[in-house]
Amino acid sequence: MANLTPNSSFSVTLRLQIPNRVGMLASVTQAIALSGGNLGQIDLIEQTRKESIRDITVDAASTEHAETIVQAIKGLPDIKVISVYDRTFNLHRGGKISIASRIPLKSVSDLAMAYTPGVGRICTAIAQNPEEVYNLTIKQNTIAIVTDGSAVLGLGNLGPGAALPVMEGKAMLFKEFAGLDAFPICLATQDTDEIVKAVKNIAPVFGGVNLEDIAAPRCFEIEKRLRQELDIPVFHDDQHGTAIVTLAALFNALKLVNKSIADIRIVINGAGAAGVAIACLLRKAGAEKILICDSKGIISTNRTDLNEEKKEFAVKAQGTLAGAMQGADVFIGVSAPGVLTPEMVQGMTKDAIVFAMANPIPEIQPELAPKNVAVMATGRSDYPNQINNVLAFPGVFRGALDCRARTITTTMYLEAASAIASLVKPSDLNREHIIPSVFDSRVATAVAAAVQQAAREEGIAQS
Repeated sequence: MANLTPNSSFSVTLRLQIPNRVGMLASVTQAIALSGGNLGQIDLIEQTRKESIRDITVDAASTEHAETIVQAIKGLPDIKVISVYDRTFNLHRGGKISIASRIPLKSVSDLAMAYTPGVGRICTAIAQNPEEVYNLTIKQNTIAIVTDGSAVLGLGNLGPGAALPVMEGKAMLFKEFAGLDAFPICLATQDTDEIVKAVKNIAPVFGGVNLEDIAAPRCFEIEKRLRQELDIPVFHDDQHGTAIVTLAALFNALKLVNKSIADIRIVINGAGAAGVAIACLLRKAGAEKILICDSKGIISTNRTDLNEEKKEFAVKAQGTLAGAMQGADVFIGVSAPGVLTPEMVQGMTKDAIVFAMANPIPEIQPELAPKNVAVMATGRSDYPNQINNVLAFPGVFRGALDCRARTITTTMYLEAASAIASLVKPSDLNREHIIPSVFDSRVATAVAAAVQQAAREEGIAQS
């Protein structure tokens, strides 16, 4: 396994006391470099004739790597480490989101309108015409981010409390990229019936429901039942957000290698929520040759351990991932670190496309990809072609809420993928630029417009 690139998720800030002598600061920066750290900002906090106190920020590749860097600095003569803090932990202290009033309360009259007695008139208006809840409350712009903590990132079943930081982060992304208010709902149950009941009971507050980090195969049933029983959009981002952005990236990668989606042979490794959803959407987009593998190998009709979702993609072929990779045009990984070897990739066709999206460590490090790979993408921000759900879900919900769509459909997914792909101009398209940046301000607007148009054409928009 190649060494991971240092990045800000493992960054630390060290406060150092450094003698005011020539070369002392240079000795610190050299120790950081020799330890494999990436030097960031250096701030002068205090200085006297004899010494200075500086804050130095360093990116590391892991917690262990950060500690190695700290120990290297502590080993320098005359350098005193005053304190060390983990910047990621520091960012999360106290939580990452808050609720703020939109309207200031500066007088008795303000209070009388916003709360009693004036608010009673608003309650009565909604009771008389339930549709007014969209005009007179937060419902029109608010998303519930619902999890049971059973599949948190790639970390496993951590429970609702440990899932909360992810849900807070998701709420930040909704607000930052689409102007939507979202709130974490972390449920202390992993029972399907209880989850469905809980979401139905809180639904009056929300204009949409984003399901997150719920393990397969329960996530499939939960989404299906909520879509049947609620009249607001329900979207499982681990499934459909991943599928939309993957398809968008594939559209553009295929342009580079001049191949048709109908002709290519695709191998998907990982048969959980994301893998199955990707396969479904690729099939809708015209892909005809899809092999899905899980930890036991190819999803084969001869296996007796398949759930209904896996059975949908079962084939007569049997074997391992290595066998499935022979002659494949495209590899899409939503599985585990390091499961794809360079030798497996060498067995693919010329101008192969590899999307290794396991996070934080991909199925194969880009540095290890052999020469037959024409396009390489990961889920990481420190490599080109980051396939990130944030390109999809804010715009999908923005569009769905703006037209009051009752649900979210496969047609919307396809149009969203096309909209994302179209933002990379032909003149800008190259092997390291097949997908827009997550900070491209055009993305959410383009996706929202595509979703709205699809909703109106399908007759499911209500405004």
